[in-house]
Amino acid sequence: MTTTQRAGTPAATPTGTGRGVMPVIVVALAAVVSAISALNLAAPSIARDLDADQKQIAWVVDAYALSFAALLLLAGAIGDRYGRRRALAAGLVVFVAGSGVAMATQSAGQLIAVQAVLGAGAALVMPATLSTITSTFPPERRVRAVGTWAGVAGASAMLGLLATGLLLEAWSWRSVFAFNLAMGLVALAGTLAVVPESADPDAPRLDLVGALLSVAGLGLVVYSIIEAPTAGWESARTLAGLGLGLVVLAGFVAWELTRPDPLLDPRLFRLGGFSAGTLTITVQFFGFFGFIFLVVQYLQLVVGRSALVTALSVLPMALVMMPSARGLAPHLAGRVGVRPVLAGGLLLVSAGFAVLSRLEATSSYLPLLGGLVLLGAGMGLAMTPATSSITDALPASKQGVGSAVNDLARELGAALGIAVLGSILQSVYRDELRLPPLPPAAAEQATSSVGAATHMGAAVAGPAQSAFVAGMQTALLWASVTTAVLLVVVVVLGRVLPVAARTVSSAAAGSASPRE
Repeated sequence: MTTTQRAGTPAATPTGTGRGVMPVIVVALAAVVSAISALNLAAPSIARDLDADQKQIAWVVDAYALSFAALLLLAGAIGDRYGRRRALAAGLVVFVAGSGVAMATQSAGQLIAVQAVLGAGAALVMPATLSTITSTFPPERRVRAVGTWAGVAGASAMLGLLATGLLLEAWSWRSVFAFNLAMGLVALAGTLAVVPESADPDAPRLDLVGALLSVAGLGLVVYSIIEAPTAGWESARTLAGLGLGLVVLAGFVAWELTRPDPLLDPRLFRLGGFSAGTLTITVQFFGFFGFIFLVVQYLQLVVGRSALVTALSVLPMALVMMPSARGLAPHLAGRVGVRPVLAGGLLLVSAGFAVLSRLEATSSYLPLLGGLVLLGAGMGLAMTPATSSITDALPASKQGVGSAVNDLARELGAALGIAVLGSILQSVYRDELRLPPLPPAAAEQATSSVGAATHMGAAVAGPAQSAFVAGMQTALLWASVTTAVLLVVVVVLGRVLPVAARTVSSAAAGSASPRE
C-alpha cells in the first residue's frame, strides 16, 4: 500500500513520519477518545453546579457519542476526498472551539448542545488519525504504528479518567474542558507543522444521499439505544426508533449497492479480515465502555473511593494494554499469524470479564487487579490485528472510509455497551433491592438511583449497594459470554470467508489484497 498524494503535496519521508507525525496523531487521538470517559467522573459536580437531573447528566456524555458515531462515515469520506490533514485540522478547530464554549456554559441544555458539536469535531479527527498512518507510513513500519494507534485508542479512556481525577482534586468540572482545549491546541499546532497531506486525487463526488441515509439511520439507532434504559427496551418508542433506524440503514445498503463509487460498499463485509475486524472491535468496546460505566460507579458508590483513587484503581489496565497492543501483538502476529493472536486476545478478554463478574462489595483490590490485567492484555492483543485487518483490506484511496468504519465500530460498541449493560444493571438492581418501609417518593428515588440511595442512611444504602453489585455481576457475566461467542464467530469467519474475499477483492476494494 503506497501513499496517495494530491498534486503538489510532498510525500512524507520515513524519517519525518517517525519523528513528527506519530506524536501528533497520538495527542489528537487521545484528546477525542478520553473525552468520552472523562465526564463520568465529573458527573456529580456537573449535576450540582448546573442543577441537572439524572437524564440530563446521561445526555451530557451521550450527546458526544451520538454525534461522533453518526458522522464518522461521512467524515472519513471527506478526508479521502479533500485531504486527511485538512480533515484533521478542521476537526481539531471544532474540538478546541467547542471545549472553550463548554467552559462557559450555564445550563445542562447548553452543555449537551456543545457536546454534540464536540462530537462532530471528533468525527473528523478520529478517522483522519488512522488513515494518515496507513497512507503515510512505509509497509515495514505500518503494523507497529497501527499497534500504537490501537493501544492509545483503548488506553486513552483510562488516561482520561486519571486526568479528570487529578483535575477534580483541585478545580471544578470546567477544568476538564480546559484540558481538552489544551490537548486540542497542541495537536492542531503539530498537524499544521508536520503532518503531510494525503488524499485520493481521483476521488469521486461525495455520495450525499448515502451520507444522509447513514447519518439518519445511525443517529436513530444510537439514539434509541441510549434512550432504551430510560424508556424501556420493550417500549413503543424504543422499538419504533430501532425499527425505523434499521429500515433507513437497509435503504442505505440498497442505495450503496447501486452506486459506482459508494460511500461504503456493503460488499466489503464479504472480506474476511474486514468483517471479522469490524465485529471484533464492536464487541470489544461494547464490553470495555460498559465495564467503565459500571466500575466507576462501583468504586465510588459501593467501595467509597474518591474520583482520583477510582481513576488510579483502573490505571493498570491501560499500563498493560499499551505494550500489549504496540509490541506484543505485532510480534506474535508476525510469528503465528493474525487469527491466533486475535483469538487469544478475545479469550483473555472473556476471562477478564468473568473474573470481574465475581467482585463483591467487600472484595479486596486483588481480584479487580487480576481482571484488569487480563482485560488490558486481551484488548491490546485483539485490537491491533482487528484494526489492521480492516485497514489492510482496502486500497490507499479508501483508507479514510476504512478508518471511519473502524472508529464507527468503536463508537457503536461503546454506545451499545453503556446502554445494554447499564440496562441489565438497572433491571437486576430493581429486582434485587429490598428496602425498609419508606415514603413513596423516597422509595422511588432509591429504586431509580443507587447514588441517591447511598445518601439515605445505612438501612437503605446497604441493600442498595448489595443490589447494585448483583446487577454489575450479571452485566459483566453477559459481557464475558458475548465475547466468548464472538471468539467462536471469528474462528468460523476465518475458515469460511477467505475464498469469498478473493472473489470480491477487485470489485469491492480495488487493488487491495485481503490479509487473513
